[in-house]
Amino acid sequence: MSYTVRNWRDIVLIAAMGCVLILSGCGSTETESRYPEKIGKNRYDPAPTGPKSDESLFGEGGIFGLGGGKDKNEGGGGIGVNSYLWRASLDTIAFMPLASADPFGGVIITDWYINPSHPNERFKMTIYILDKRLRADGVKVSVFRQEQGPGGAWTDAPGNAETGVRVENSILTRARQLRIDSEAG
Repeated sequence: MSYTVRNWRDIVLIAAMGCVLILSGCGSTETESRYPEKIGKNRYDPAPTGPKSDESLFGEGGIFGLGGGKDKNEGGGGIGVNSYLWRASLDTIAFMPLASADPFGGVIITDWYINPSHPNERFKMTIYILDKRLRADGVKVSVFRQEQGPGGAWTDAPGNAETGVRVENSILTRARQLRIDSEAG
C-alpha cells in the first residue's frame, strides 16, 4: 500500500510528526522523586546529595539587594530590615489593629486604638525600623493622640513625649530576647 503526497500541507505534516518523534526520543523518562531538603531558615537545597552553595541567582543580597544578609547580626530573613526589630515591633503592638505593614521599607502603621478604660481618648502609632542591624537607634516610634470632644468629634491632642521612648525600649528589649532565643536554639 503506497501513499501519494497530494500537496505541500501533507509534506509539512509528515515532517512535523517526524521531528516530534525524534525529539521525544531525546528526553529521559526519569523524574525527580524527592523533595528538596531545608538547609536554613528560608533556603532549600535542590540536590541534597550535591554540594551546598550560598550563591544566589541574582548575586549577593538577592534581586535589587533586597535579600537577607549572610551576617547573623543582620537578622535578614528575606526582609529589608532587621528581622528581630520587625518581629519585636509586631509583638509589642499586637494589641493594636494594624493599618499597614511594609517589611521592605520598615514601616508599621497602626489604626486608632481606644483603651476601654479611657473611651474618650485614642492612640495611633507609626514605627520606623531604620537599620538592618540590631541597634538601639534602629527603631523610631511616633505616637499620635486624639481626644473626643463633647460633640463626638475627635481632635488632635498633645501626647506624652515619653510614650514613644517607652515603646521603643519595649521593642528593643523584645528584639534582644528574640535574638538570644534564636542563638540558643
